[in-house]
Amino acid sequence: MIEVLTIGHSNHDTEQFLALLRRHGVRMLVDVRSDPYSRYAPQFNRSEIERLVRAAGIDYRYSGDSIGGKPKDSSLYTPSGKPDYDALAATPKFQEELKAVADLAGRVRAAIMCSEADPMCCHRERILAPILRSWGLRVVHIMPDGAAAEVQQQALF
Repeated sequence: MIEVLTIGHSNHDTEQFLALLRRHGVRMLVDVRSDPYSRYAPQFNRSEIERLVRAAGIDYRYSGDSIGGKPKDSSLYTPSGKPDYDALAATPKFQEELKAVADLAGRVRAAIMCSEADPMCCHRERILAPILRSWGLRVVHIMPDGAAAEVQQQALF
């Protein structure tokens, strides 16, 4: 079974973050942040994290413009202003890129990265993981303490 890892950079320093990637054998980091910049953790700005992971021997792929949780297209939001994940998941751009990431995970140990530490509060678990599971992939979240967890969003009712 193909396995896809996910990780949130949270407020880790770069050495902690790289150590987590190494610990889990990550060879490709897929950045799925719609806006890959941080005022609070500038070490995770796109150009900086790409440079750091590549220097550590890990490949980097930016996919946030296709499968990020905060789309630029205003039609992909609900009337209340929240991302409409069903509408987002139905777009060809989203489907193509997530399939490309799944294919990549079949060839190399890949981790999908966003900023949230807790996958339950992130689109990694709210939209990406359920679709990947429906395609027969195993999704494992790297938690902030380094543990690996196969948590799943539970239904409210």
